[in-house]
Amino acid sequence: MNQDALGQELLHQARAAIEEALGGAPCPPPADLSPLKEPGATFVTLLKEGQLRGCIGSLQAYRPLIADIRSNAVAAALHDPRFYAVELNELNKIKVEVSLVSPPEALPFSDEKDLQQKLEPGVDGVIIRAGSRQATFLPQVWEQLPAPAQFLAHLKLKAGLPSDTPMESFSVQRYRVRKWKEI
Repeated sequence: MNQDALGQELLHQARAAIEEALGGAPCPPPADLSPLKEPGATFVTLLKEGQLRGCIGSLQAYRPLIADIRSNAVAAALHDPRFYAVELNELNKIKVEVSLVSPPEALPFSDEKDLQQKLEPGVDGVIIRAGSRQATFLPQVWEQLPAPAQFLAHLKLKAGLPSDTPMESFSVQRYRVRKWKEI
């Protein structure tokens, strides 16, 4: 299955899983099972009139890709704590975006300035951890927060910590995504 066909199948399966969860028809079997049987990590982002309407995902591949995309699609639609559950009558106004996440890799750095210089805006997804706190931003978030300092400050806030918390308090990983979205 080529990458474009894989992306279209992931989009199709994500939307079908949401429709099924909202009382619609059961999800159809996947078009080609081979890559969808392999472990995969995905994020499903829902956009309504260009605004975020839900986003849930996995950072580690621990289940078959088909199960991950379906589960994250339903979670983004019904269980994102930032939003009320999507309703069937609004689903036709929602665009689905899927991101296939690469395995995260440690990103060593000496200080915040060094980290900012190592980040590739628009390309890197970033995970920060400090104690029990963790947060991630997909590479797409760079569109709203293009400056590395601003990106990291908002990521700290997302982790529930002050934006001026020293980066030396965190371990950092980065990842990349392949993404597809409905037109």
